Amino acid sequence: MRKNFGVKPWFYPLPVLIIGTYDENGKADAMNAAWGGLYQSNLVELCLSEGHKTTKNILKTGAFTISFADAQNVTPSDYVGIVSGNDTPDKMEKARFTTVKSENVNAPIINELPLALECEFVRTTSEGNIIGKIVNISADEKILDENGELDFDKFKPISFEPAHNTYRVLGEIVGKAFSDGKKIR
Repeated sequence: MRKNFGVKPWFYPLPVLIIGTYDENGKADAMNAAWGGLYQSNLVELCLSEGHKTTKNILKTGAFTISFADAQNVTPSDYVGIVSGNDTPDKMEKARFTTVKSENVNAPIINELPLALECEFVRTTSEGNIIGKIVNISADEKILDENGELDFDKFKPISFEPAHNTYRVLGEIVGKAFSDGKKIR
């Protein structure tokens, strides 16, 4: 038996994306955005309304970063999503997020969030979504294994669970991609 819920914005897992930008004065800003993802192998798509300071900043500077929120930074990651840079110019300071300028694009990297996609603005879609090109991915060494590869267990990214408005840590390995399905042949 199944229960019908109708149309809801439920998509699982929904990564918690923190979008970093600079304003026209070079001041760093960030927002929490749940609706975004890969568009092609080197492109991302963000569903952001035009009223967001982040949207305005991207259109002005032509660049942004996407950091993935982690378990250690739930509170500041949530905070930058519930206040607007249009009304709270010191929200980065209040969140206690510090930044460095990306070496690859004109956008900030948030030091506290260990994985970031550095992106150039490409275009907006007819629906108003932002398309960006990934030009680099940078990771803090604290989330790398002994071979210099991403260690998911050290990273502890979170996802947004829309049915209950909670954040959840992604966890255990349950299979091998591009391998387990071969058992069915």
